[in-house]
Amino acid sequence: MSVWHKLAGLPADRRAKWVTAAVWLLLAVLAVSLAGQSGEDSGSDTDALPANAESTKAVELADRDFPPEPEQLLLVYARDGGITPTDRAAATADASALRRFADGEIPPPIPSEDGDALLVMIRLAPEHADDAHIGDTLATARDTLAAGRPTGLDARVTGGAAASTDFSEAFNSVDTTLLLATVVVVAVLLLLTYRSPILLLIPLLSVGLASQLASAVVKLLSKYGGLVADDISGGILTVLIFGVGTDYALLLISRYREELTRHADRHEAMRVALTRAVPAVAASAVTVILALVALTLAELNSTRGLGPIGAIGIACALLVMTTLLPALLVVCGRWIFWPRTPRFRPHETPAKPGVWARVAGAVSRHSRPIWLVAALALAATSLGTTQLSTGLERAEAFVTKPDSVLGQELLAAHFPAGATGPSEIFAPAASAERVATAARAVPGIAQVDTEDATTSRSGDWVRYPVILDDEPETQAAEKTVERLRAAVHDVDGAVLVGGTTAERLDVDDAMNRDLRLILPLILLIVLGVLMVLLRAVVAPLLLLASVVLSFAAALGAATLVFHAIGHPTIDRVVLLYGFLFVVALGVDYTIFLMARAREETAALGNARAVERALASTGAVIISAGLVLAGTFSVLSVMPIVFMVQIGILVAIGVLLDAFVAASLLVPSLVTATGRRTWWPGRLAREPRPDPDPVEGRAPLEAAEP
Repeated sequence: MSVWHKLAGLPADRRAKWVTAAVWLLLAVLAVSLAGQSGEDSGSDTDALPANAESTKAVELADRDFPPEPEQLLLVYARDGGITPTDRAAATADASALRRFADGEIPPPIPSEDGDALLVMIRLAPEHADDAHIGDTLATARDTLAAGRPTGLDARVTGGAAASTDFSEAFNSVDTTLLLATVVVVAVLLLLTYRSPILLLIPLLSVGLASQLASAVVKLLSKYGGLVADDISGGILTVLIFGVGTDYALLLISRYREELTRHADRHEAMRVALTRAVPAVAASAVTVILALVALTLAELNSTRGLGPIGAIGIACALLVMTTLLPALLVVCGRWIFWPRTPRFRPHETPAKPGVWARVAGAVSRHSRPIWLVAALALAATSLGTTQLSTGLERAEAFVTKPDSVLGQELLAAHFPAGATGPSEIFAPAASAERVATAARAVPGIAQVDTEDATTSRSGDWVRYPVILDDEPETQAAEKTVERLRAAVHDVDGAVLVGGTTAERLDVDDAMNRDLRLILPLILLIVLGVLMVLLRAVVAPLLLLASVVLSFAAALGAATLVFHAIGHPTIDRVVLLYGFLFVVALGVDYTIFLMARAREETAALGNARAVERALASTGAVIISAGLVLAGTFSVLSVMPIVFMVQIGILVAIGVLLDAFVAASLLVPSLVTATGRRTWWPGRLAREPRPDPDPVEGRAPLEAAEP
């Protein structure tokens, strides 16, 4: 017995299984303790920005050489037909009531040019604007406006601080909901898969421990290792571990159940199941881990941070599912499968082929028309991408618009829309006046506020607030910032243009660069892992083509869904994360199939090996696809549009990979390709033990897994 077989089978050993379970019990206690602790946020304002972007340099200059700029709350009041004296009195009273939160005096309400609105600007004192208190400050402001509002007057609280708080609270409000929904979805799907109320508890317990372990590791690295973790990566991590970990459990349990019918000793059955299933599971995990690690090459910090976080999650899922899960299954014995307990029947042949044996036979007999029809169907579905549009704007970011977005829309209707998020010009003192003059001449600039200019501590720089005509973080505002940068750089190349819109522009540019770099890199990583696993070139190319086609079809179908639910525009991050997860996770199912096919090819020949592999793995592939799609669809409970879109895109992609690519396209394509599939490996050269199946041959008899 090789060292590999000894290591792989260790959790199935009669004594080692107890040691494994005991070690994991101790780790579980430690992981739950660490995961429950609050982590320290050691991030800075530049954590989410590209490292070398102009807006990043502007933030760093402001932090280094300028006094802190206080956060602002903007109170917006509007009435169709004109503001009344009662409205003005209410706005003044609100400002007086909120005086305790202000840094200095609050200016009188500013009327709009059309006479239909008022604006109150409150600079918040630092102690009321920090992360610990801004939520309470915002809630008090909104309660104050609601309590004193005259009938017919619309009053909203908006501004940068309000928008950021609403975004964070949108995530925090569904943390528990997301976890509970994920657990419920996985539990229901496991119950439907195994039809055993007892068996589902073991993979559910195992994947829950993997999630806690990953959370503990991420918190430790965030606190002491400089890892950048945010709400987005936290939500994706939960869904990713539950989905992928359950998939690994399905594959292992399926193989274990199959081996229980061939071995009287459950320990031997698990040992064989582990030695044969773990390579495919490990290859799947390595593919996803390496694809996630590729994100560390991203220019965008938030994208770069997801890479190690996701990789930690996959590694924890792999470790738990290949050690604790098999140990618990062996400890419990065969009864854990009740009421469908597998019995030792080494020589029994099924009375009739199972569903997947019949499907495999049909795919084998009609391989060419099946792969052609499957490929054409996916290609036709991908045409939905012609309706795709990118560039999700801030007002479109929420499923249900919070008060800050409604306030922004109200403000944009009556005041210069850019007032909620002014841009900033940082000019060398020697050229500051010329820079301000050039900025005023730029189309789309509403105001360059030289009266409110700030000089740096060193006296070398001057900061001008700049109000744009368009709402901050919109595509129109980004175009204005591009023109502004070009104009002021012509005056002095050292000038920096920052602010929320400039940051959004730099993020978009970085995301475009990341898409061009990382998408091809993910394909190369997947191809490399497949070549190592299958020891061939042709088969990996066929598999890669199938998952890319599945992604194109998924994107096309998802685009139509986005239009149907009223969110047709996507953020570029949806493309990147969607491609990563659909390709890296979707190829798992073809790995499960082809690893089994390669195992059988030497004895059965290419066509019958593929047929046997599909008959044996078809059910688990479909089950795994449903579980992973179900877990990612849980992201639809999020109130953030791009998270909902990621969930929909990945769920559709995984279903297409499982139901079409792995079940129809790949097996029929590999059968049609014949022994050339395994070129240049020895399986492409060795004579087959039996001829390929011919039209009309009876299907391979195989028991359902």
